[in-house]
Amino acid sequence: MTTLVGDPQNVAAWLPEMAARQPDTLAVAAALSPGQYQQWTAAELDAQCDRTAHGLTRAGIGKGTRTVVMLKPGPEFFAVAFALFKIGAIPVLVDPGMGIRSLGHCLNEAAPTAFIGVPRAHLARQMFGWSKASLEVLITAGPRLLWGGYKLDKLYQTASHEAFPVDDSEPDQTAAILFTSGSTGTPKGVVYTHSTFASQVETLRTVYGITPGEVDLSTFPLFALFGPALGMASVVPLMDASRPASCDPRQLVEAIKKFSCTSMFASPALVDKLGRHCDQQSIRLDSLLRVISAGAPANNNALALLAEHLPADSEIFTPYGATEALPVTSIASSVILGETRDSTDLGRGACVGTAVPGVEVAIVPISDGVMGTWRDDLRLPAGEIGEIVVRGPVVTTSYFGRPEATAMAKIPDGATTWHRMGDVGYLDEFDRLWMCGRKTHRVETDTETLFTIPCEAVFNVHRAVRRTALVGVHGSPVLCVELEQDHTESPELSEELQRLGQTQAHTRGIEVFLYHPKFPVDVRHNTKIFRERLAVWAGERLRA
Repeated sequence: MTTLVGDPQNVAAWLPEMAARQPDTLAVAAALSPGQYQQWTAAELDAQCDRTAHGLTRAGIGKGTRTVVMLKPGPEFFAVAFALFKIGAIPVLVDPGMGIRSLGHCLNEAAPTAFIGVPRAHLARQMFGWSKASLEVLITAGPRLLWGGYKLDKLYQTASHEAFPVDDSEPDQTAAILFTSGSTGTPKGVVYTHSTFASQVETLRTVYGITPGEVDLSTFPLFALFGPALGMASVVPLMDASRPASCDPRQLVEAIKKFSCTSMFASPALVDKLGRHCDQQSIRLDSLLRVISAGAPANNNALALLAEHLPADSEIFTPYGATEALPVTSIASSVILGETRDSTDLGRGACVGTAVPGVEVAIVPISDGVMGTWRDDLRLPAGEIGEIVVRGPVVTTSYFGRPEATAMAKIPDGATTWHRMGDVGYLDEFDRLWMCGRKTHRVETDTETLFTIPCEAVFNVHRAVRRTALVGVHGSPVLCVELEQDHTESPELSEELQRLGQTQAHTRGIEVFLYHPKFPVDVRHNTKIFRERLAVWAGERLRA
């Protein structure tokens, strides 16, 4: 394990350390066009961060300045993000795929003082009045039009070349505000402290055995920021970061092979897409030591397919967590495919592994209200489904400017805080966590409570089914079905699905099957199903 002298909390302290240890090693590479990449070494990235920090300071950004960052993934994004960390400013990061309305809501709520963005972001800011009341400093990466302010390239071109001192941050000092995607509820600004970031970096290094000098292909910009802090090069492939599931898998393969990537972060939809492509083209990805897939429960068939094209000792890890707490648990594809897959297919839930070091997981009774303070008698015994709560150094403790949301999601416990994940599940006799779906997606009938993942898995094994979604319509369970492309709905298919349901006690009451052409899903992961919309659609279909 590589540690920094004095173990500073500010993650930006890793940059000068890595620049000193491995100055000529690749730090960041971003695709500009097919086969063409902009590349910076560790020394170049650190020097660019220093110049950027000097320039941003001259523009009026100082310690504690909340600063929106809306830049394209690439070296400039890394330079700005880590320059802000060095200054002790507070980056405000939002998911560009959440939509104009949600973006405006998030940025107004954050009340930032500074805005660093590409021209398109500034145009939208002007058009929709984002953060108009609070913004004082405007910085543009690219052509500056009518909104005034500074040009980013001019700021660092004329800035000092001297090393910029890394802010000596306190552990509980706010490091960043990261907004949730809103795919499972209203977007909220999660307050990250420097201690949270440092704990996450150390946990990722420990759990996945990451060593300095590795190369990571990251399809999610926020996760890519962990690369330099872990001593890894971050390679950003040619793709739309706001819609990763629409990427061309050929570009992923090209980047992996060009840079001999040892690690990769990808959503379950990308794992599926890459696996299918490698299978069709007989491609092997021999440099990959690990794939980390997060954002939604893994598709077992997709894991198995991609695993066939990786080295025999490689693993596809599927950590469980959220913006508010990451990672919480982790499980390897060899365990899923060799031990837990059959139980998942029988409707026992999706096993997401054991808790990572330093994190404690507990199951408590399901509640839709504030839970107050922690009591040990809240814990449910092994095997009983309830609400998943977690605590540990990687768990955040509050939302920015949202005391009501904080009270709803957090359970104070002396000097520590439990976070309610919003999911339901149970712990087995081996302390492995099994996920059973979102709490708000449960279907309560007159006689029982049904949970999405255990119910849907029973039907997902059918060869004609791509995926299913359990919804409730006036207290009755309805199964929405999306079919594989080469299958169509028929009375015979519904009869086969009903017979599958009769094989398990918890799915025998599901007798209504509705076929949907294409489920509404989140833009970011292309995996989280918007069951609320499907419930409305199902209700309309049944009334018709």
